Amino acid sequence: MRLIDIDHDAAVTFPAEPFRIRHSLADHPFLTLDALAGLAGRLDRDRVEYNSGKLQPNQPPDEVPGLDLAPADVVRQIETCGAWMVLKNVETVPEYAALIRDALADARAAIGGADDDGMTDFQGFIFVSSANGVTPFHIDYEENFFVHLHGEKFMHVFDNRDRALVSEPDLETFPGKHRNLSYLADFEERATVYRFEPGEGMFLPYTWPHWVRTGSDWTISMAITWKSPRDIRMNRLYLANAMLRKLRLPQPAPGRYPAYDSAKVIALATLQAVVNPLRRSEGMRRRLRALLFGRRANYYYGGERKI
Repeated sequence: MRLIDIDHDAAVTFPAEPFRIRHSLADHPFLTLDALAGLAGRLDRDRVEYNSGKLQPNQPPDEVPGLDLAPADVVRQIETCGAWMVLKNVETVPEYAALIRDALADARAAIGGADDDGMTDFQGFIFVSSANGVTPFHIDYEENFFVHLHGEKFMHVFDNRDRALVSEPDLETFPGKHRNLSYLADFEERATVYRFEPGEGMFLPYTWPHWVRTGSDWTISMAITWKSPRDIRMNRLYLANAMLRKLRLPQPAPGRYPAYDSAKVIALATLQAVVNPLRRSEGMRRRLRALLFGRRANYYYGGERKI
């Protein structure tokens, strides 16, 4: 079996619509609790985010309770500590980069027609959660092969074209912006709920809103992500719009003025060419976020707080 296995008939809507997948990663030695406790200690601190899992889908970002534990201890105690953790950018560790690269190669082969040019900037995010936990309502700015590895998990997924759920300003993003978005109970009428056991997963398209809950056991899951050229362009446009909005210059929705969109994308790409080399160290990333977006942009450094 491939690392990621996709039914060709299910993938006919790729990359526009979600669909289920299967995988053979549940027993991989890099993805056990022991291995992930070690990984938590190897990653830069701003690539390890964790808090209490005792949240709601509409959790206010400023009211997320933390944990008084070191990152590796969160993983080791996940069965009892009531936590949610994500290990970000695990592709910065060579053996995890190789695993992600192999998984994406298998996915491309299973889909047929997808090539490296359409799957750039691959990344890996590993989630370790205690039982009965919640990841609040949010969107992600990548394409995602979600693979579930341990326990039982439910993902509530919503159509990203429904602006009654996520507004144009809420789609805009900048480094350090908290992921949690406003959620109302009546949104749930529009959800499709996917249940996962180990060996199961799904393809989640770019910016499709979702919230996640775990079952009665602790869980491990992984998001194997990448960006298409269109995703990269949209991310630059959303970032440019967010930066201009912070200067009290509200921006039109993408697509209304194509020439203006292109000018913002080019300007942002030029700025990123200067800034990105500076972001290789954790200290510089932290200083840049604080300089450009304020101290609150480094909110995940507050993880070691008591519940």
